[in-house]
Amino acid sequence: MFRSLKSDIQAVFDNDPAARGWFEVVFTYSGLHAIWSHRIAHKLYKRRWFTLARIISQVSRFFTGIEIHPGAVIGKRLFIDHGMGVVIGETCVIGDDVVLYQGVTLGGSGKEKGKRHPTIGNNVVIGSGAKVLGSFTVGDQSNIGANSVVLREVPPNTTVVGIPGKVVKQGGKRTDRLNHQLPDPIIDALQSMTSEIEQLRREVLELRGRLGEQEQVRQQIPQQVPQGTSGHSE
Repeated sequence: MFRSLKSDIQAVFDNDPAARGWFEVVFTYSGLHAIWSHRIAHKLYKRRWFTLARIISQVSRFFTGIEIHPGAVIGKRLFIDHGMGVVIGETCVIGDDVVLYQGVTLGGSGKEKGKRHPTIGNNVVIGSGAKVLGSFTVGDQSNIGANSVVLREVPPNTTVVGIPGKVVKQGGKRTDRLNHQLPDPIIDALQSMTSEIEQLRREVLELRGRLGEQEQVRQQIPQQVPQGTSGHSE
């Protein structure tokens, strides 16, 4: 237990150049307080003391502004910088030496059951305001840019930025192409509209053809004058 607390403190010094001393870190870093509270809540959660675990997590949320569900699994040396607005979901799994900045959400994408939150690999950095939503894996050594929205799996050693997330670096090399696994709702919507317009165009052309055929048939049929009628009235 003491080793775990010591490694959590050391993670602050490793990642925050503003950290001056142990006393300051222990008593003023809200991210560290949230992690320690979660470790207690998680032990209670594993023993099925769900309500007490949630009470501890909510008290921690009140004082730190960081909400970590007691069911989340957190590895060693997690560093939450500033921390306000960070949300970590129930089935989220976080590896070792991960860095989260303020406003990060590791959440679900709907009301599905079971594993619905992301798995974050080792040595991952997630920038301010980023949203990682859904049950998938963010590979080791990856970076998620500030305010990015990631909805699909991220390969190891990859940098993702933007809304929706776009791969700008993979395997240490920059790339301008979109990762085919990361969705773009705008492009998807435009493709769907284009497909529907093309279908409507074909249907209109087909209707025009039918109307033309009917008009030709109508012109070929001679008009019949009813019997018993004359060309003038008396």
